[in-house]
Amino acid sequence: MSHTPAEDYAKSPVKDWLIKGAPDPQLVNPNWEETNQTRIRGVEVQSVKHVVTNNGFLTEIFRGDWGLENRKIDQVFVRHLESGAVSAWHAHAATTDRLFCISGRVLIVLYDGRSNSDTARTLMQLRVGLERPSLVVVPSGVWHGIKNISSQPAILLNAVDQAYAYEAPDHWRIPANDLQIPFDFRTVG
Repeated sequence: MSHTPAEDYAKSPVKDWLIKGAPDPQLVNPNWEETNQTRIRGVEVQSVKHVVTNNGFLTEIFRGDWGLENRKIDQVFVRHLESGAVSAWHAHAATTDRLFCISGRVLIVLYDGRSNSDTARTLMQLRVGLERPSLVVVPSGVWHGIKNISSQPAILLNAVDQAYAYEAPDHWRIPANDLQIPFDFRTVG
């Protein structure tokens, strides 16, 4: 019968090496899926793997058979963020965002602003990018902000179900430091 390091430690009579603190909590399961992630109703995350080729790698960004929400794609654009840059906070009344970091690494923070949601006022944080490619589906009514947490520029692709309406944008914005959302991007390096 095998034991985990934490179980072995609990049975160990000598703990003179221990500096005041606690063991790390479990962060991922054996499939490398995050275990400590707070979830927001309607937010979908599809982690993908790179397909290594003889001259680099290929990464799928979207497939209809992933079983994610099945709304049309009406516009695709990229957002370029310099190192350390923040784009926050924004939400949509009707538009669904599909975010995919194609270069660099970003922190996507989501806040459920929907009062009728069972996850209302819940925060969710995702670190995605070249090393951990993921498609993040953000439903309407969920506020989101993005910070480039890499030392190089980050490029974020967005495939929305409703194209930007120039005369009447479905785009709502508050400042990154607005206290209505309990998250401070300055605390993230």
